[in-house]
Amino acid sequence: MLSLLLGVVNAFDIPVRQAFVVEMVPDRDDLGNAIALNSSMVQAARLIGPTIAGLLVASVGEGVCFLLNSASYLAVLLALVAMKLGPSPHHGRQKRHVLHELKEGVTYAFGFVPIRSILLLVSLISLTGMSYMVLAPVYAREVLHGGAHTFGFLMTSSGCGALIGTVTLASRKSVLGLGRVIAIGPLLMAIGIASFAMSRYLPLSLAALVLAGYGTATVVASSNTILQTIIEEDKRGRVMSFFTMAFMGMVPFGSFLAGTLADIIGPRETLLLGAACCLTGTVMFALHLKKFREIVRPVYINMGIIKEVTEGMETAAEKPPLRKS
Repeated sequence: MLSLLLGVVNAFDIPVRQAFVVEMVPDRDDLGNAIALNSSMVQAARLIGPTIAGLLVASVGEGVCFLLNSASYLAVLLALVAMKLGPSPHHGRQKRHVLHELKEGVTYAFGFVPIRSILLLVSLISLTGMSYMVLAPVYAREVLHGGAHTFGFLMTSSGCGALIGTVTLASRKSVLGLGRVIAIGPLLMAIGIASFAMSRYLPLSLAALVLAGYGTATVVASSNTILQTIIEEDKRGRVMSFFTMAFMGMVPFGSFLAGTLADIIGPRETLLLGAACCLTGTVMFALHLKKFREIVRPVYINMGIIKEVTEGMETAAEKPPLRKS
């Protein structure tokens, strides 16, 4: 029951937190860096948290870990109280029935090609590609002939790759070019997962998971950045809810599917099938990338993101007209 309650809390917390990033970052040019920085903090926590938890479990027990985890949320609450923000963009907006709002959000998200393409791609890799994290303990024990420390090394490698990916994205100066990054991310995932599935040596397995983690982080963070940039303000919360459902909501189903397939066809074949699905996602997204850019480009121009276009138009307008000879 407590796990169910925590899941309900996260269902509200995560989409709202994603949508709230925009209100904290007034300059849209900094939005991509802010989202990538937020992702890098999550990945850093994935590396540091288990280490601290392992030491605490060994010294004081699991109960104290839960208490300290609860106490850590006080810092989040204090930070929220300390924030001084301007008026919300939703202030004064007329409220309508929740079912009408939901229908409008679904129509908007899946009727706009770029948003639909991103949501479907993220759903695919979450359902089929992230299963390597579920099967990593099996590989640590049965393939690499290790124990808990081997599994820890594998998860650390995946986290390091994800951290490298998000830090790389955080250093970008513009949202331009992220469509190509989204197309390449699942390809890197596919290569990393397939290499991990075929590997029998720990160093190669660690390198493969670094690549898989890097690809996962880049496609998710890039997708988040583009969505946050192009969606309409009054539909931000609903679209980010769909994104959260596509990214995190599909993972439990993918884990169940991976475990079932691993019992039927084997862990290696399950991972190779997941890699093939990621590769399929890359191909399908790449085939529609040109149309994706054509639709998104006017949005970028209207927002002033493609500055060279608007500046070129202004320069042309300032020039005197040519005289006829």
